[in-house]
Amino acid sequence: MIPIQIRDCHTIVLPKIGNRNGHITAINNNIEIPFAVRRVFYLYDIQGGDSRGAHAHKECHQFLVAASGSFEVLLDDGISKHKVLLNLPDVGLHIPPGIWASEMNFSSGAICLVLASHDFNEEDYIRDYNNYLEWKS
Repeated sequence: MIPIQIRDCHTIVLPKIGNRNGHITAINNNIEIPFAVRRVFYLYDIQGGDSRGAHAHKECHQFLVAASGSFEVLLDDGISKHKVLLNLPDVGLHIPPGIWASEMNFSSGAICLVLASHDFNEEDYIRDYNNYLEWKS
């Protein structure tokens, strides 16, 4: 795996239990991921090749997993950009607050599982890239 060059973003390999009949991956709060989970949601029925996201959070941490299929995440800290491919259900990506993230190039039938540190709050989102750069400075 290529190291991520964006501040505090990193992939985490989750524990996997299984045999030839299948696998289970469990996420235990504050053990595998560095925050307490308050909200869980998933993105699905996304057309192959489409993009989602394109925003940053002021306070919320997110942990993304390709529960099925694959997609890329473009990470941007206002200075550097790095693209991460998520295509394994036992590998997730931690995105801390203050990082602009865009999920892109979804495979047909992909499911993006998201664990978040905060309940939904529209005030926590920065949805305009120029506003994001201003907020970062």
